[in-house]
Amino acid sequence: MRAIVDLFTSIDNALAAVMKVAVVVMGLFVSFALVFGIVSRSFLGVQVFGLEELVLTAAMWLYMLGAAMASRERSHLSADFIEAFSKNETLKEVIHLIATTLSLVMAVFFVTWSYSLFAWGLEKGQVTPVFSIPQYVSQSSLFVASVLLLLYMLRDFIHDVGKLFFKS
Repeated sequence: MRAIVDLFTSIDNALAAVMKVAVVVMGLFVSFALVFGIVSRSFLGVQVFGLEELVLTAAMWLYMLGAAMASRERSHLSADFIEAFSKNETLKEVIHLIATTLSLVMAVFFVTWSYSLFAWGLEKGQVTPVFSIPQYVSQSSLFVASVLLLLYMLRDFIHDVGKLFFKS
């Protein structure tokens, strides 16, 4: 059993490293591309055609991978009113499990919806006007992030159930 946990931990750490590099690279690209577009248009009077397509695709992946990283690290926004007002640890754990369960259910819906969007994009074959980038390239970011969100919510659910019901 420990070997399976270690394998999943290794895969998760490798995936996190890839996501961090991708987020940094895309963040830098989006920042510099926007500055370049503004400078070329405002100061040089030159339009850079297609730059918006590249920025949009990179920004979609940047945002979605950032959301997946927040889920991985459990650093996404939450409103923990119970923790602020109650000292009852069991109540806090029950509320936390309820919140995680709701998040898990929503993650299932997100995977379903994002897969439908991705499949629709593949079927329609739409492309961007300048570089002919298939629309499903940016749409797939929603699907990938939703799957990652589902996996991390499943991990959190198992953790919260174990914490509540299998205290040592």
